[in-house]
Amino acid sequence: MRFTFTSFSLNKLASVAAALMILPVAVGCGTQVDDTVAGDVAEEPVAETVEDAAEEPAEDAAVEGDTIVDVASANGSFNTLVAAIQAADLVETLSGEGPFTVFAPTDEAFAALPEGVLDKLLLPENQAVLAQILTYHVVSGEVPASAVETGAVPTVESTELDVVADDSGVTVDGANVVTTDVMASNGIIHVIDAVLIPEGVDPAAL
Repeated sequence: MRFTFTSFSLNKLASVAAALMILPVAVGCGTQVDDTVAGDVAEEPVAETVEDAAEEPAEDAAVEGDTIVDVASANGSFNTLVAAIQAADLVETLSGEGPFTVFAPTDEAFAALPEGVLDKLLLPENQAVLAQILTYHVVSGEVPASAVETGAVPTVESTELDVVADDSGVTVDGANVVTTDVMASNGIIHVIDAVLIPEGVDPAAL
């Protein structure tokens, strides 16, 4: 299957990008509920298999409105990413309707940046650069792992990611995709092991 993306207007993202001058950005098995056997008392829904039971919390989270930001905040592996989203003033954007596909660097990925770079990126005066880097990790549309194919992928930041999918796995601009299809109510998170930097941005020069 192809790694395809739906082009559509994202008003919120467009306004953020324009302001920053960077615009050109489970299956819950419906469990079968038996009718009342006696006394008109319905049985509680029961997952038909162990797999179904494992999937139900993810479905419930989406129904309850756990957005990409909510899921990342609760995960425990994306504390730095969440702090960066807050510093870049993108919480409302990434909590919006979407859908979005986010390639999310782990805390370890951010820690691997050159010394001092992350601290500089989080400064208020570097908010525009930080937002540019973060939106480079975001793709418009909901793209599951099953749709991945080698090719150039446009990002919200306006430039393209280099995606390579082969028998050994998937890389994005050289970063390894280590976990796929983390579901949220407004999109999908794919976990990566490095921070992606768009062409022309040099965080070390801040």
